[in-house]
Amino acid sequence: MKAEYINPFLEAATIVIEQVIQIRPSTGKLGLKNIELVENHIWIQIGINGQMNGDIVFGLSEQVALKMVSAMMGGFTISELDEIGRSAISELGNMISGNASTMLFNQGVSVDITPPKIIQSASAESLSAGQALTVPLIMDGIGQFDIQVLVAS
Repeated sequence: MKAEYINPFLEAATIVIEQVIQIRPSTGKLGLKNIELVENHIWIQIGINGQMNGDIVFGLSEQVALKMVSAMMGGFTISELDEIGRSAISELGNMISGNASTMLFNQGVSVDITPPKIIQSASAESLSAGQALTVPLIMDGIGQFDIQVLVAS
């Protein structure tokens, strides 16, 4: 697994979060991490097909998701991740992945992405556990947003 695969997703996530959430996230340390099914956690899973094949998984706690969705809704406080909240967080993953796929294309790597799939702790059996290249984005006052890349070029 190549570390450069994560860079377009990291760059796209930073840009999209800054535009949509109005916070510039700081980047944590790149590492190899086991994807673990954690309680009160949400994953946004997006498939990648083409010159890269695999999944990008964005992981965050439900509390972080609520804060991010609240910011996306113009500051309106969201206390429960309902259908609109899941749609908003799903669209955030879609925007990041779409921007990253454009960056990859500009680097000569042609990929298609699948629609985002929201996975919550209760239905996490559909998330394949394994090792992923991961970088956390830390957002002051909100929390951590993990970018996890499972790619088998």
